[in-house]
Amino acid sequence: MAQRLTSFSKLIITLLILALLFFGGRYLLQMTGLGDRLEEAADKQRQEQQDDRTQENTSDTKGASSDNGGLFNNKTPRNADDNTLRVQLVTWPGYAPGLYFNEGAEANTNSRFFKEYGFKVEFKREDDLINAMNAWLVDEYDVLVQTADAFPLYTSIDDVMEVQPRAFIQTDWSRGGDAIIAKRGINSINDLKGKKIAIAVPAPAQTMLITALESAGMSIEDVQLVKTTDNIAAAEQFQSPDVDAAVVWSPFDVEATSKVPGSKILLTTKEQSHIIGDIMFAKASVMQEKREMFNGFYEGWMKAVAEMKAESNHNKAAAYLADFLQLSSDDALGAMTTVHYANQGDNMNFFGLNKNHTGMSGGDLYGKMNKKFAQMGDSEKEGPNWRNVIDTRAILSAERNLQGANHMAEGVKEFSAPTAKERTAPALASKPVSINFSSGQFQLSENAKTIIDLQFAETAKSFGNMRVRIEGNTDNVGGAAMNQKLSEQRARSVARYLQDTYKMDPNRFVIIGNGPNKPVEGCEGNQNDNCKAKNRRTDFQLIAG
Repeated sequence: MAQRLTSFSKLIITLLILALLFFGGRYLLQMTGLGDRLEEAADKQRQEQQDDRTQENTSDTKGASSDNGGLFNNKTPRNADDNTLRVQLVTWPGYAPGLYFNEGAEANTNSRFFKEYGFKVEFKREDDLINAMNAWLVDEYDVLVQTADAFPLYTSIDDVMEVQPRAFIQTDWSRGGDAIIAKRGINSINDLKGKKIAIAVPAPAQTMLITALESAGMSIEDVQLVKTTDNIAAAEQFQSPDVDAAVVWSPFDVEATSKVPGSKILLTTKEQSHIIGDIMFAKASVMQEKREMFNGFYEGWMKAVAEMKAESNHNKAAAYLADFLQLSSDDALGAMTTVHYANQGDNMNFFGLNKNHTGMSGGDLYGKMNKKFAQMGDSEKEGPNWRNVIDTRAILSAERNLQGANHMAEGVKEFSAPTAKERTAPALASKPVSINFSSGQFQLSENAKTIIDLQFAETAKSFGNMRVRIEGNTDNVGGAAMNQKLSEQRARSVARYLQDTYKMDPNRFVIIGNGPNKPVEGCEGNQNDNCKAKNRRTDFQLIAG
């Protein structure tokens, strides 16, 4: 039965911005000339959709409503094959596995979903999230796409929660599609303090910026936001004298910095590797009704991810992606290098089903931004917790059939042993953390471990491709040689805790002992007990891996 929203103004604003901002351009991934071709294709698609809507409105206005300006209208859903799962996609390379397994976008009997599981799948490209949500509410789509960090913008709205959206699959991690760019003189995240930053809101761009600032011991209140409607506008603002930095898509990071002498790409999601995770979601009632189809859809997608590790299958997937996005095969292959396709093991980790997983999860991202969006006024309230907006039955159902190395989760990055160069390399971000060591001691107390958990562990997980330099410091009590050794021991204790607790590569850490030679500002003389305690600290720095 068709369902209609009754109080949806906040959702309209949110989705309209997201539609312009997020899915309309994230596919523009570091390929010269690709943006123009995709923009032409998108214009053509929008015109075709407008023509279709015009024809529908002319021939049949039955069920239309005028109280909301035409958005989220009560529409009669189209007649559809009950044996076809209808999936909305956007212009993004993360969906190549589904297209590969389905032998294209159309529902067809050559699809392996049909041959192996007995149902058809129809993929449809719809970058307008308002249109997509409207169609989903009246069951024209079974499945919609989003990111885990932006999912609270849906789940915080009562009218949407009435149909119980449930995330059930992670498709990929973004690895290069988003960037922070900065002008001359800004060489680290710390240098952004007090600066004007152009950013589209609400959006995953906020997640990236907030987490980056936290890695330098700052918050969103430490910068001046210049809010825009989309990331293209943010890139344009960057070229004006009124903005110091911006959060943008690639290739607009390259384009904008090329037009501003002395500017640079400060950070991308290649380094901030676990911050934007794409998901799919559906109504709880639809998942219950079509349980076997959802199980088969998930399992088939995971098989595709594993098979695409073979070059011939990877190229075949690229051909289907190229056809779907109206790209050349080379452009599609290039776009596919900017994502990590999530497999069965990755999904187990992402949805909290692997108790041994210590890295970033969907619940971490969702929970963080659920609070942040409410605090910043981008959502009226917090949505339910992560466990109440997910459905993991398909993941668990597929577990016994998806065994072997190709279905194992992505491991932590392996680093080579640090070199002398990395001891003095400039830091992307530096965050002092006050860990209370007793005088002359280097062992971590339980309180010290909690401080590391709360103030740095998340940063280390988010920036999984970067080294962590840990600098230990002491007060001036005792001899120079003793303090030098003690400060190094303190840094090693912290690194060992991160290694053991969060399974980080020991080679990731660069250990520095400063002794008493880098006191806190204002406590250079260790003039009292309070200053001495401040100087017995540890500094965390992110440097290139």
